[in-house]
Amino acid sequence: MPDNPPLTLENIREVPKVLLHDHLDGGLRPDTVVELADAIGYRNLPTTDVPELSRWFREAADSGSLESYLETFAHTCGVMQTEEALVRVAAECAEDLAADGVVYAEVRYAPELFVERGLTLDAVVEAVQAGFDEGTRRVAERGRNIRIGTLLCAMRQHARATEIADVAVRYRDAGVAGFDIAGPEAGFPPTRNLDAFEYLRTNNAHFTIHAGEAFGLPSIWEAIQHCGAERLGHGVSIVDDIKSDADGTVHLGRLAAYVRDRRIPLEMCPSSNVQTGAVRSIAEHPIGLLARLRFRVTVNTDNRLMSGCTVSSEFAALAREFGYGWDDVRWFTLNAMKSAFLDFDRRLDLINNVIKPGYAHLTN
Repeated sequence: MPDNPPLTLENIREVPKVLLHDHLDGGLRPDTVVELADAIGYRNLPTTDVPELSRWFREAADSGSLESYLETFAHTCGVMQTEEALVRVAAECAEDLAADGVVYAEVRYAPELFVERGLTLDAVVEAVQAGFDEGTRRVAERGRNIRIGTLLCAMRQHARATEIADVAVRYRDAGVAGFDIAGPEAGFPPTRNLDAFEYLRTNNAHFTIHAGEAFGLPSIWEAIQHCGAERLGHGVSIVDDIKSDADGTVHLGRLAAYVRDRRIPLEMCPSSNVQTGAVRSIAEHPIGLLARLRFRVTVNTDNRLMSGCTVSSEFAALAREFGYGWDDVRWFTLNAMKSAFLDFDRRLDLINNVIKPGYAHLTN
């Protein structure tokens, strides 16, 4: 691109970006869903017309409720029950992210959701990793490079967190970057899984926790102070601990100040947060205030299929609403790379040799 190009969606796609919060089963291509359903005999899709199915996922997710939003995953998980399907979905995920300019991604999934047809947890992890290996190979053949680590999720409404944490530790030298808990927050606080988090800490393993999306400050406090979360998935409710005076003076509560002072990363997903009712609109998303106050904010997709988004489109939407420029996109990207569950040397290599050069002619 020339120097000082406009911050358009097309131009944003061309700069290096980092993605920390993206669900594998929330990012399938609609045509892949239809083809996999036909291959395994899955008959529950609302439609097999690809454009209509794409529209259905988006509209079904626009419910304003996290619980209703999560119901759309019955169909994506339903067609991901074989090794072949998992390999294909992961390979296509790598291709799609690279095409959007993502140079490093942590893609998460819950192995326990893909064992309905007899796969073991280990077989699920190995199939997904094989898919990412294949996808990164295809990407390299086209002259792009992407590095992908996976996060293994345990569903917080189930009782398999310690089992999944053990799998994450066993496969951490084979592509697994860390652990997470996902699913409905209300009624399933992070502390229900304390044994898993203690096991991870004693094994020097990384983990993030979905918190502050649908339940508020208590879930953030528990995730950090009881469970020891390194990052917060979403974390939008932290804004409830920030007060503003009529003259614009901002006061941080004890928890908000702790999160900012400790540089605890917030994995924010603007479009998804609107869909689940965590915020009313992109314009009202707390990312604007939190970025201005210099919290460690990162920009993510959550579920690309359900939200009809990419990292680039999320940046474009934020730029429209908050007037962000290239300096801001670079800042968010560096925040994400600094917060990745990747060893320091490789983080530094990507920052100095990929990300900073990619923005050198765009920022002041």
